[in-house]
Amino acid sequence: MSNISPAPQNSSDNTWLFWLCASRTSFALVFTAYAAAIPLLKPDWGMSAGEAGMIQSAWHFGYLFSLVAVGFLADRYGAKRVFIFSSIASSISAMVFAVFAESFFTGLILYGLTGLFSGGSYTPGLTLIAERFQSARRGRAMGFYLAAASGGYALALVLTGALTPLIGWRGAFIVNAAGPVLGTLLALYALRLTPNIVHPRSAEQATEKPVAMILANKPAMLVTWAYTFHSWEMLGMKAWMPAFLSAAAAYSTGSSATASASLGAGLAAIAYIGSMGGSIAGGWLSDRMGRTWTMLVLASISALCSLTLGWLIGLPLWLLVVICAFYSFTAVGDSSVFSTAVTELVPPRHIGAAYSVRSVLGFGAGAIAPWVFGLVLDAAGAMQATPVVSWGLAWCSLGVIALFSPITTWRLRQMPESRQMANGKR
Repeated sequence: MSNISPAPQNSSDNTWLFWLCASRTSFALVFTAYAAAIPLLKPDWGMSAGEAGMIQSAWHFGYLFSLVAVGFLADRYGAKRVFIFSSIASSISAMVFAVFAESFFTGLILYGLTGLFSGGSYTPGLTLIAERFQSARRGRAMGFYLAAASGGYALALVLTGALTPLIGWRGAFIVNAAGPVLGTLLALYALRLTPNIVHPRSAEQATEKPVAMILANKPAMLVTWAYTFHSWEMLGMKAWMPAFLSAAAAYSTGSSATASASLGAGLAAIAYIGSMGGSIAGGWLSDRMGRTWTMLVLASISALCSLTLGWLIGLPLWLLVVICAFYSFTAVGDSSVFSTAVTELVPPRHIGAAYSVRSVLGFGAGAIAPWVFGLVLDAAGAMQATPVVSWGLAWCSLGVIALFSPITTWRLRQMPESRQMANGKR
């Protein structure tokens, strides 16, 4: 059980959280810029759908390794210090990708490196929030932090969609790459008075093997496995929703590739607003109704959305965007709940290690999902399937795996340790 003793709550907490969230929004600008440009980069770089998905997967694999490293580093050196140093590295790598990526190979390498230096604004940020906010308010605070990232995803799609017809996809990438630079400056301001906390360990605790202890913690591992299946769905959705809506625009209106890509990015940005609402609502609901209750409801609904979305590509665009927004709401809504639950099921000195284990499994699965999605599209195209069948099967590749998230959460709900979360609310 985690008993973090945060600083006393005061009126500055909301201001502190606002600036930290603003920083997170800025960092997130590089996360979806590539996804918005996939319809144009495929012909420009001579890529198949599988290769396009592989570049997105390279980012996720880089992000995965980043999260593993920063988790252990935060336990050893403090979350604030790791947050700041990784922010600087993220600023440099994002700009290098924007300026020098020019083919499938360079895109694969440079976007993977961008992901490799981007994890420092995620789990160390969650640790900073856990150190500051008590359990009764922690879910809501983490919900705002994750909503801030969704805001960055949406803003990146808007910028890419609006700027690409004017200055090309590279110009749009460079504008988005300025986000981490701004995020670093905002982080320095937000954390200027925040202490860098390294939890002391006794001589006995110094010999502990954190990973082994996390793997032996059954409740924490059930949360981790539920998060893994959730990540497969969520990261696959984020990678392919702009391209899906671009295809839907072309399918419905017969517009050009550039116009469809721009429209698809803008429509996906609207849908991503649902992600922001989902993160905030999910965190708030979990504080009031319980962690497992919230995860069960949202995970079940989002899996159903994954299984049905692709078959609806022929619907009017406005209705399809509404459905995608609801899908985003539910698919992202439980992210903050998974993150909060980890802090309540492991000792404070092992939170970073727990996030690292979670990252290996969750982002490992999520890194593969966009590639598998693209392979399904390619296979359906090779069989000359209709867009409805092609996209229907591709989205089902996410939904089938996502069904295991509520199943695993139900098992956690039956355990007495589930009462440790949200002040006794399951």
